[in-house]
Amino acid sequence: MSDAFKGYKGRALETLKKFNVRVWSETHIQSRRGAFKGIILPRAENDDDRHLVLKLANGYNVGVAVDTIEQMHQVGYKEAHYKIPEKEFPFSPAKPNIKLFGTGGTIASRLDYRTGAVIPAFTPGELYGAVPELADICNLSTEKLFSVFSENMGSAEYITLAKAIGAEIEKGIDGIIIGHGTDTMHHTAGALAFMIQNSPVPIVMVGSQRSSDRPSSDAALNLIHAATAACRSDIAEVMVCMFGPTSDEYALLHRGTRVRKMHSSYRSTFRTVGDIPLAMVQRDKITPFRNDYHHRRKDRKVDIYPYFEERVTMVYYYPNMHPDIIDALVEKGYKGIVIAGTGLGHVNKPVYPAIERAVKAGVAIYMTVQTLWGYVHMFVYETGRDLIAKGVIPAENMLPEVAYVKLGWALGQTDDLEEVKKIMLTGVCGEITEREPYNGYLIFQGGIPEIEEFLKKVHK
Repeated sequence: MSDAFKGYKGRALETLKKFNVRVWSETHIQSRRGAFKGIILPRAENDDDRHLVLKLANGYNVGVAVDTIEQMHQVGYKEAHYKIPEKEFPFSPAKPNIKLFGTGGTIASRLDYRTGAVIPAFTPGELYGAVPELADICNLSTEKLFSVFSENMGSAEYITLAKAIGAEIEKGIDGIIIGHGTDTMHHTAGALAFMIQNSPVPIVMVGSQRSSDRPSSDAALNLIHAATAACRSDIAEVMVCMFGPTSDEYALLHRGTRVRKMHSSYRSTFRTVGDIPLAMVQRDKITPFRNDYHHRRKDRKVDIYPYFEERVTMVYYYPNMHPDIIDALVEKGYKGIVIAGTGLGHVNKPVYPAIERAVKAGVAIYMTVQTLWGYVHMFVYETGRDLIAKGVIPAENMLPEVAYVKLGWALGQTDDLEEVKKIMLTGVCGEITEREPYNGYLIFQGGIPEIEEFLKKVHK
């Protein structure tokens, strides 16, 4: 197909040819649904043939049904190039030295208009080309470790990343930033928190919910906030730095073992669960919310424990679950299972025999709660007491994902289940808290009068 009509087919292609309009042209469209002005974009390969895609002046895209188009006029032409050029980062001896590791994800991505997919495309050097404000904050060196979506991150990547961070700390870096996709950022944050202990510098994970070509992208501001935290924060832990509210006001620093992605598309998707965030970050300052964190140090000592057993899984319990789910895992050689149970940590009785068989086979089984907030309390009801008697171990108030990565980390160090239990139930980096603070559980339920009034006065 001619480059003039990239990706278009059927009725949409016929419409472009009829009005002699090509892809990348600035076009005025008059339709039965109104007038539109914008640039005709290439059509994704798998999309239908009933719409033209127009990029409006405000940066958003709109689909115009071809059956409604009455007139089209091409008024200009300029092919867009969405690749951001790399720029050499300027150096100043007065600024802290920060290392940015690129792994992929939306913060390092662009939209491929051929397929309609967001693809890992930007190198870390291109990020500076997109966000020159970073040069006002630090000296930035970059290294692209991976170029994958976060769903493709796993134990091998965790270990590689932990070792690379340890090497940079030993060389004298002042702070670490990790560009990462948001979908599994909380898994990686938990894994790194266990693998990298006693860090003397901040380790800040950052991503974005919306790709860099979108006018509502949070990529630039998230990077600025992450660089600020890596340079100026006194908190020397693995943290996630993302939008606090949905607006551009500030970011929050979340402890790597207490954070979770809670919304599929909101820019303020990350929330500290069962606790409160570590700090608030604005362009010119950092405001801690607490002081029980590891403080920045001047030495270069760090402990790296790059271990992970891959034959560990997480099972989300549901009513009428059958025992063959557990049996199949044991047959496939899994060494550890984390269960996200109902209520205080429960599963149904038909699963009991499979759990007994798994424990007898030497499988470590830990219970968490799918409520996310709250502790496992298995001595309250008969179900919980039965499960404990059969060898299931309560995992306190660890989030299911955190218990999963910690169990993988523990089993990566030893096959001794008593030693695994000791590792699992000993707090390392905030994954187990003595108690949940009174303000560690807040859900604003829309429709309730007092909440509606609050939201009108403040913001969501």
